Amino acid sequence: MRKGSAAAILAGLAVAVAACGNAPTTTEPTAAGSASATSGGAKPLQGVKIEVAAKWTGAEQKNFEQVLAAFTAKTGAEVTYASTGEDTGAYLGPRIQGNNPPDVAILPQPGLVEQYVEQNALKPLTPEVTKEIDANYTPYWKELGSVDGKVYGVLVKAAHKSLVWYRSQAFEDAGVQPPTNWDELVKAAQTVADSGTPPFSLCGASGWTLTDLFENVYLSTAGPENYDKLSDHEIPWTDPTVGVALEKIAQIASKNDYLVDGTSGTMQTDFPTCVTKVYGTDKAAMVIEADFVAVEAVNAGAKVGEEAKYFPFPKAGDTTPVVLGGDVAVAMKDTPGAMALVQFLASKEGGEVWAKLPGYLSPNKNVSPDNYPDELTKQLGQTIVSAGDAVRYDMSDLAPSAFGGTDGKGEWKVLQDFLRDPSDVKGTQEALEAEAKKAWK
Repeated sequence: MRKGSAAAILAGLAVAVAACGNAPTTTEPTAAGSASATSGGAKPLQGVKIEVAAKWTGAEQKNFEQVLAAFTAKTGAEVTYASTGEDTGAYLGPRIQGNNPPDVAILPQPGLVEQYVEQNALKPLTPEVTKEIDANYTPYWKELGSVDGKVYGVLVKAAHKSLVWYRSQAFEDAGVQPPTNWDELVKAAQTVADSGTPPFSLCGASGWTLTDLFENVYLSTAGPENYDKLSDHEIPWTDPTVGVALEKIAQIASKNDYLVDGTSGTMQTDFPTCVTKVYGTDKAAMVIEADFVAVEAVNAGAKVGEEAKYFPFPKAGDTTPVVLGGDVAVAMKDTPGAMALVQFLASKEGGEVWAKLPGYLSPNKNVSPDNYPDELTKQLGQTIVSAGDAVRYDMSDLAPSAFGGTDGKGEWKVLQDFLRDPSDVKGTQEALEAEAKKAWK
């Protein structure tokens, strides 16, 4: 799956980078509150039943159930968890049509918030919940869960997409250090290439990885304000700022010796094969992708923090890019239980419970990175906090799916065509704008 699986992978990553003593125990799935929820006198939601639906299964589900158990202990509510699987829409659609939605749903894309609001399937969050969001999130994240000035959702779980992973031995052999800006990245790439190793393993067959690359470069070169405008198609893809970003990408994509197996091989390489070419077969030095590279590196036999290391996506302009994916909690019923659960998930308290478990990153600015169970996750969490108001959500996941989320179409296909011919910046911009006009009717 594409980007939404990041959190599941950090659960595996914790095995590689954390001491065993850091791994918390997990609870078995339960439909009702535990004994601790009902002891010690009446709780504010004693006897209230709440159903929450999200995509998580396996370890992710068990970790989330620990968060729900903490909510139960605090409120006395009886919480049932339902897994939607990867296709959240296919699960929720029939339940919405049957007038039997869960109390709370956690959506894998912010674009679904507006879609469900148009179907009258979501309830505006109460002033108490909105106050919690105001206390813990930047205005950008509040706006992300809002439609027509009303707040319907809050981002409760994040995936970090502004990373470049590298094979330490390849850097040592070439005598290079992790770069901090785009010019240093291009220079390091040339030095690595001169040492006999292709510097980059790009996942050309997986179009979504190319949107991630573009988004990081564009956020850095064009800045957050233009990023927001382009995300909403308020400026066209023919805007000069898009050309600047594409020209930067062309600096690495246009050199055949920079790409393992050349351009032709790159276009046949999907994710996670691109990771295997760095860590499994040692054919390349770097792969540009999110935190979920870690598990594929481990699967290929590399140790995270030793052979498999990362550096923050280098600044290509004035802004240090931090692009996140993630999951948005919404209320599908206007009940005290539903609102209380969303408020808990948006709170510092709820975020800190979750942060102590593997596979979680918080967009909540008041959740200290010190809560995370391993050093790597602490570092990733700190970059989110440090970026402040400049953090942005994955642009392609904000777009209509016809443009930003469909294999072989829209932005995915146009950027794949650009990778085949990076010299045609103007033609690429025109193709992107033509596709965007069709999607934003």
